[in-house]
Amino acid sequence: MNKYELALVVSAKIDDDARTAAVDKAKAIIEKAGGTVTNVDDWGKKRLAYEIQKMKEGYYYFIQFDGNADSPAQIEANVRIMESVIRYLCVRQDAE
Repeated sequence: MNKYELALVVSAKIDDDARTAAVDKAKAIIEKAGGTVTNVDDWGKKRLAYEIQKMKEGYYYFIQFDGNADSPAQIEANVRIMESVIRYLCVRQDAE
């Protein structure tokens, strides 16, 4: 099992319940791909470096998880089609 981190930028135009549902759905996608969620960091609302889909702000979430080598590809394929997620990135964390 490798350690990974999924960074999500969720639209600031949706309400709190929809934002929570989007993060829960991302966690469910990770578990469906054979991963185990270890930590979720909520950084809150931040200004974007540049405008995306006419939005200047987004909510940042960082989800750490353990998974197999093929997990990130499966997770990104499913997160890519989530309407409330405006940006995402899945990276492998260095072993310590």
